[in-house]
Amino acid sequence: MKTTKKFVLTDDQLPEYWYNVLADIPHLDPMLNPKTGEVLKPEDMEPLFARHLIEQEFSRQRWIEIPEEVRTLLKIYRPSPLVRASGLEKALDTPARIYFKNESVSPVGSHKLNSALPQVYYNKIEGVKCLTTETGAGQWGSALSIAAKHFGLDAEVFMVRLSATQKPYRRMVMETYGGKVTPSPSDTTAAGRELLAKYPDTPGSLGMAIAEACEAALTRPDTKYVLGSVLNFVTLHQTIIGLEAEKQFEIAGDHPDIIIGAFGGGSNFGGISLPFYRHQVEGKRHYDFIAAESTNCPKLTQGEFRYDFGDSSGMTPLIPMYTLGHDFQPAPIHAGGLRFHGAGAIMSELFKEGVIRAVDIDPKEIFETGIMFSRCEGIIPAPESCHAIAAAVHEAVKCRETGEEKVILFNLSGHGLLDLKAYESSPK
Repeated sequence: MKTTKKFVLTDDQLPEYWYNVLADIPHLDPMLNPKTGEVLKPEDMEPLFARHLIEQEFSRQRWIEIPEEVRTLLKIYRPSPLVRASGLEKALDTPARIYFKNESVSPVGSHKLNSALPQVYYNKIEGVKCLTTETGAGQWGSALSIAAKHFGLDAEVFMVRLSATQKPYRRMVMETYGGKVTPSPSDTTAAGRELLAKYPDTPGSLGMAIAEACEAALTRPDTKYVLGSVLNFVTLHQTIIGLEAEKQFEIAGDHPDIIIGAFGGGSNFGGISLPFYRHQVEGKRHYDFIAAESTNCPKLTQGEFRYDFGDSSGMTPLIPMYTLGHDFQPAPIHAGGLRFHGAGAIMSELFKEGVIRAVDIDPKEIFETGIMFSRCEGIIPAPESCHAIAAAVHEAVKCRETGEEKVILFNLSGHGLLDLKAYESSPK
């Protein structure tokens, strides 16, 4: 492992505002009401979501202030470091300069806490007592569980059945934080029972877990639903990643040419890329934005753009998205956070316009890449993050072949210390 260089901000340099990309996207197809098929109104979302989050979902205001209570908690682990991956550069023998934003330093080990804290906060000030959600790999469920506990709310997490089996320690983390975890699909909801009757041996999917979480929220007067990706307000909260990275690149005296993030629903990728995108809109810079998804859930590279539900039972708003179909059941890969059938509306629109591009990474490659990165940089990455690393490696190899000295930035969205069982069975 070669010595790396970190570019660190102080907590008084933490951004005070989130960047809302909707201010810079002239057109975005509206979501539709799932019952009527008409354009979704803000009040249509109130049975599920806190009002402040709904306002953020529809807002076209470029900068939205981060509440002081949320900023205080973010300062526990933010700003996260920007790291020059000199060990990886040496191993690849590339002229490219490679950087990564290390989101694995959060208490839950991933970027997910960036949105869990504000979502719980907004529900708390509205008097909500309990929150329901879904989780794939368990990182979002862990973030929601500890955030809920901090603000004194109960958290019920429907965890995709496959991941609940593959990742028992993620479940233990959530339960240690105080979250109630139910493998999904389950017999605790009508949606779960219907899915089990139809697919008794299903490994589950995020769409199924979302359906159960939504039903649980809709049937209780003191309960709301929260989610870890896809919707605009989640991506908004995650822009803190790229906003910090901008300042850190100024310290480094450098600037990225290529920006990469793993892609499930889009908030991770959007968080690292969208703050830079605004400079492209202004004509100041041009970037190669790359979304790295799994070959087993390739909604961007192989899906179609149309209206679709975010859940398997048709309870969520209809979203204009690239989708594989809301009844799609991905293969049982370890990157549970990427096993979602569709892309969020913002990322779908930018992909349709050619602003971003997508690559799909074979599961056989990700652990080989993860092991190489671990040995070069000393961090064992989560399977989801390995997709971003693999895409960065591909670009760095291209630079080696062409001699171009491009600057590559990727988001290390989480560590893989609870994914060691998957690493154990991978090639060394």
